Amino acid sequence: MTHRRTPLYTHHQALKARFTPFGDWEMPLQYSSILQEHHAVRQGVGMFDISHMGKLILKGAGVQAALQTLVPTDLSRLKPGQAKYTVLLNESGGIVDDLILYIEEGAVRCIVNAATAQKDLAWLRHYLPPDVAIVDESASNVLIAVQGPSALATLEPLLHKSLATLKPYRHCPVTLLGQPAWVARTGYTGEDGVEILAAIDTGVALWQALLAAGVTPCGLGARDTLRLEAAMLLYGQEMDEQTTPLEAGLEWLIDWQKATFIGREALWQQKQEGIERQLVGLELQGKGIARHDYPIYLEAQAVGRVTSGTLSPTLGKAIALGYVFPEFANVGRELAVQVRDRSVPAVVVPRPFYRRGR
Repeated sequence: MTHRRTPLYTHHQALKARFTPFGDWEMPLQYSSILQEHHAVRQGVGMFDISHMGKLILKGAGVQAALQTLVPTDLSRLKPGQAKYTVLLNESGGIVDDLILYIEEGAVRCIVNAATAQKDLAWLRHYLPPDVAIVDESASNVLIAVQGPSALATLEPLLHKSLATLKPYRHCPVTLLGQPAWVARTGYTGEDGVEILAAIDTGVALWQALLAAGVTPCGLGARDTLRLEAAMLLYGQEMDEQTTPLEAGLEWLIDWQKATFIGREALWQQKQEGIERQLVGLELQGKGIARHDYPIYLEAQAVGRVTSGTLSPTLGKAIALGYVFPEFANVGRELAVQVRDRSVPAVVVPRPFYRRGR
């Protein structure tokens, strides 16, 4: 199988990145070490090439209203410059994908997961009215995430603009290295930071400028440990088309006042009848790291499965996300994770595991 590569691939090679398959992409897993890259983001600033993600623009006077029936979240009060995290749902209430919608004048920008980009594009084309134009900019732009306590201060000299007034989940056009670009105060690490979209030449120049400024390049390994500490969900592990927002702890995305959206009836029925599984955070109490699909037990009874797990570099503890029967989801519940041939004690803990500033 031939894997796709981002426009920054040769620059990752020059940094002697170790690559890994990610869907149909060949992506940097790490440059130095996952631990070093993780700490760089928590303590200073790191950058990620996320150009593999889907980048769509939906254009049309009624696009924002048209999207209302495709997502459970109320978009009606959003103004240009604001952004919203939400999910696309199927008729069963299952999650087709999670995405961020960025509201612009007469348009909505969508950043979607790489592995589901084509599925999302087909989904949007099917459900949006024909007067909404869908422009796929996935191949024509570079997307770089700059994350960490020093992210904004590091980036501002390249923009000749202060980002202090750009609040979380806000976005704006900028001039970057003399060229037009777009910046959003969003990210997937649990730290402050931004994501920058630019034409390929400008994006390559940005990567080189950030590298010259001492920013640590980071791969998918650190991206995963960072998002897991922040208990941010990963599509394909914590979410899929058989998982509903109620099960995944995402009911806060649902505006029940909306009269109609795809999956509403199924979700309302599930809310009345109760969910059969619930996502929880686990902290392992013994030696061992929980990995995807490891079974979760209460004594001899299998009560769930791990979706993601790691040894938290920040906390120095093994942590995991997983689904269990709701009656075993209360904080403080003592369970166990089967790590290969050993049963490792674990306890249900509040999420996120790590919160900036605490």
